[in-house]
Amino acid sequence: MSCTQHGTAPGTAPPAEQVDVPVAAGWAVPLRWDGRADSLPSGYTDALVRAVEGHEQGVRPDTLVICGALVTPSLKGRGLAGRMLTALRDAGERAGLLRVIAPVRPTAKARCPLAPIESYLRWRRPDGTALDPWIRTHERLGAEILAAAPESQTMTGTVAEWEGWTGLALPESGDYVIPDGLSVLRVDRDADHGLYREPNVWMRHR
Repeated sequence: MSCTQHGTAPGTAPPAEQVDVPVAAGWAVPLRWDGRADSLPSGYTDALVRAVEGHEQGVRPDTLVICGALVTPSLKGRGLAGRMLTALRDAGERAGLLRVIAPVRPTAKARCPLAPIESYLRWRRPDGTALDPWIRTHERLGAEILAAAPESQTMTGTVAEWEGWTGLALPESGDYVIPDGLSVLRVDRDADHGLYREPNVWMRHR
């Protein structure tokens, strides 16, 4: 699902943000879930697997999982992310799905990758709203936190691959803080292997 900005009247020069290009995009998958926190998918990857397997097995879905929402960088700060989430949520309702959940990627956690996600999801600002801006966006739309997903996505590669992806030298085995990482990269030089497990936060919109 995506949204676009359209040009102005003929003969006028449209501002950059009004050209006919996508300004926001989002994606979601349907699956079956009984509504219990202890039966949630383990995270983003597991949700995709369950959705595909359920479809192949003919299981009727009852839950929409919002997997992501992106906004063109130059247009951030205009509320488009919230509108994208609302559009996805509404699409789930039109499809007759009872519930809407999301494995939220807490963007500001990259500033404190050593903090356990179980602690981070509880951090609040003085006004009581979530410290993390992406969690806060979901909460403003009425979503509530269900559970931590400490291993929502797992990414592996050789040491050379991780050095290329991160732009870092990884000279010995150990844990490394990587750019935009929500947790640390664990490197095993002897096995020529790097492992990164990214945490998310399960939130429920409906």
